[in-house]
Order: sequence, then structure tokens, then C-alpha cells
Amino acid sequence: MAGFLFVALPLAPSFAQEGVSIDIAPPVLPVVEQPPCPVEGYIWTPGYWAYGVEGYYWVPGVWVPPPQVGLLWTPPWWGFNNNVYVFHEGSWGPTVGFYGGINYGHGYFGHGYWGGRWEGNVFRYNTAVTRVNTDVVHDSIVDESVRNKEVNTSRVSFNGPDGVKAEPNAEEKAAEEHRKTPPTSEQLAQQETASKDPNLHASVNHGQPNYDAITPFKNREEPGKGVQGRGTAAEAGKTTNKPGDVSEHRPQEAGKAEEQKNKPAAENQGNRGNVEGKQDKARSAKAAGQGSPARARDRTTQSSRRPEKTGGSRPRATKQKQGKKKSAKPKPSPSPAS
Repeated sequence: MAGFLFVALPLAPSFAQEGVSIDIAPPVLPVVEQPPCPVEGYIWTPGYWAYGVEGYYWVPGVWVPPPQVGLLWTPPWWGFNNNVYVFHEGSWGPTVGFYGGINYGHGYFGHGYWGGRWEGNVFRYNTAVTRVNTDVVHDSIVDESVRNKEVNTSRVSFNGPDGVKAEPNAEEKAAEEHRKTPPTSEQLAQQETASKDPNLHASVNHGQPNYDAITPFKNREEPGKGVQGRGTAAEAGKTTNKPGDVSEHRPQEAGKAEEQKNKPAAENQGNRGNVEGKQDKARSAKAAGQGSPARARDRTTQSSRRPEKTGGSRPRATKQKQGKKKSAKPKPSPSPAS
């Protein structure tokens, strides 16, 4: 602990590492594989070296929902100043600020972020440098030209002598003037969990955390699960619909449709006949309740066309037609008496 120094300023709980300084340089950045983005709208936050009671420990990179739509992540970084290495906490903002010129990879090449961009309420991922799960992420572009932004290929994890030599550009200086949003509770929990894992401590892994130590952080949420709509809804970070609500109801609806589809044709015809019969009765009852002459004439016309089954007799109009038919052949007149 001989080299452990603190700036004599109170540290805010949400910025637990802000202002921490040490005279020992952080290890080089390990080469790790980026897991695919599991949910649309999540932003990649690269891994970094933090410092705790046991010394340096690696905080693995993770996909997280931004605090709100339109915000981008400025990664934390170590900078050499006044003979000590000072830790600068990461933050959220409308543009990416200065992060020491450190090349964290996957779009964080030292200046800005080239792994995707916001277009309105939708984040479009650049799959040339970013991995996504194409089953759940559909808004993407392919821009290979951003690889030219990777001018620094060093794995050095700090800015200063014997490290990365970079100064903030005009855009990054302007970003410092914007109001910054601190790391989310999820990000702070990620850091806290990493600090308690001995396999992530540099004193154990010698600055090279192994794959098994990082893997538990890769897929903390199933693809497409988690808080859906974060980063793509009107308010990122708020849960409006529980994942699976739609999918839980759709199988039931599909089952009902399939059951109706597989019913025998005769049964469907019978049901149709019952419905038509009920409709006829309803129309007859409605007509009976109306006293208008037009409907009365309709009933008279219908009764002449449809014989009533009372007593088995036929309507008079039918008898008249039969009478005329018989009289069509006149009987011969009797001969006069001689």
C-alpha cells in the first residue's frame, strides 16, 4: 500500500473510483472476445482496469441499456499526472468525450465511438466492428471505413509517458461542457462483482484474465430478454412490457385457430345452418312487430308463396289455377232431340 495515494477530496458514491491515484501503472489491456449484443438499443461498454484493496482488477466489458435514448458511453481511463496514475470515471452524454486515446477495440479506437450511431430513437450497429445477435437486432449497417480510425494499435491502458500520447480534440473538449450522466446502477454492480472475483485480480492472473473468469459476464441476459425497449423506446431504461407477454398469449390463440380449422365440415355446416335459422327467426319476429303497410304486403306475398301446413289444405290461389286448367277443355254439347 506504499504507493497508494488519494486526492484529498470527498468521493461521491456513484463515482467510487473518481480521483483515485496510484504510482503503479495499470497492466496492459487483455485481448477479449466481444459477446454479441443481446437486446436492441444496448450499448457496448468496454472492459477496463479498476483499483481496489487487492490492487488492480479487471472489469469485463458488458452490454448495458443507456440511461436514455441518444446517450453514448465515454469509457473510463487512467492518465499519468504529477507522477501518479489518476483514474477518470466513465460517463454518459450526447457525444463521446476524451478517454485518454486508449484503444479499447470494438469501435472505441481512442477517439469517439464507431461501433454504431443513433438515428432518432433507434441505434444502428456497425457490424463491421461490432457483434450483434441478428435474431433480435435488425437495425445495423456495415461501414468498413471506420477501421481507419484505429490509428493506435497499442494495448497500453493509460495515457502519459511510456503510454498512449494523446490530447483531446475539439469535439472531445466540447463534450466536457455537456452535462454528464454517471454510470448506471447496473454498471456499478458490474464493477462491484468484479472486485470480489479473485480470478479477475491482476495479482492472481498477472494482468491476463482467463476466458473462464470473463465468460460469466458475457451473457448476463438471454438474447432478446432483459428490459426490452431500452434504447429504442421513448424512454430508455424503463420497462413498459414484460418480455414474453406477447409470446405467452400467441400460442393459445394459435391453438384456438388450429382447433377451429380442424373441425369437420359437416359440423361447421350445421353451425352455419343454426345461425342462419336464428337470423331468419329474428327477422320474422322483427317484421311481426312492424305495422307498416309495406311490411304487411310483404307478409301477404310470402304467405301466398309459402303454403301453410294447417289442415293439409293448399292455398285458394292454387285451387283457382287448377280450376282454370280443367276448364281449358270444353265438354261436347248434347245433340238436339230429333
